[in-house]
Amino acid sequence: MNGAAVVLLSGGLDSATCLAIAGAEGFAPYCLSVDYGQRHGAELSAAARLAQALDAREHRIARVDLGQFGGSALTDRSIAVPETGLAPGIPVTYVPARNTIMLSLALAWAEVLGARHIFIGVNAVDYSGYPDCRPEFIAAFGRLANLATRAAVEGAPIELHAPLIELSKADIIRRGAALGVDYALTVSCYQADELGRACGLCDACRLRAAGFAAAGLADPTRYQPKCSAT
Repeated sequence: MNGAAVVLLSGGLDSATCLAIAGAEGFAPYCLSVDYGQRHGAELSAAARLAQALDAREHRIARVDLGQFGGSALTDRSIAVPETGLAPGIPVTYVPARNTIMLSLALAWAEVLGARHIFIGVNAVDYSGYPDCRPEFIAAFGRLANLATRAAVEGAPIELHAPLIELSKADIIRRGAALGVDYALTVSCYQADELGRACGLCDACRLRAAGFAAAGLADPTRYQPKCSAT
């Protein structure tokens, strides 16, 4: 075993694959999900299922209400989720500072656990253009983590792992399938219903569907009635 690792687990396809990779590499995964005031709780339910299915040592949900600030279609219901496909620029589904906050929470738990590794499933190839999914951000946060923590100052530096960052969505799906990830357990949709069924129209749904098609694998996504993707 490579010791304990905190794995950020949203309940989506990418984070599920990231969790499977952490386990396959011999880490003991401690999963952290964040209830940040997102539009639905279906992904948090999915995260709980995945943590159990992929043998996490523990799964916790931290609560930070980013909805009080708004500024994103994922935390402010007055802002519509785009349904017309990927467009240039940073979309309104970007949540200000979300990955910075989530990684900070993961870092805090890692220090308490004595874990020297954090996994995050960000991707900079097939993604929506979020600035906090870029390699530059991950490298910068890694430097911050080792300046800001007692563990690092006392000789136990934290290593940040982003194993999906340079993979296409199809490659991510192939990797996860090879590791036994059941993608039927995951929820990627930005506006899933209470049963976790996808809209088929948002950017996350489009990227997911295209990834399964490119990977040549059946897409197990459950769609809402009358959805054009069904």
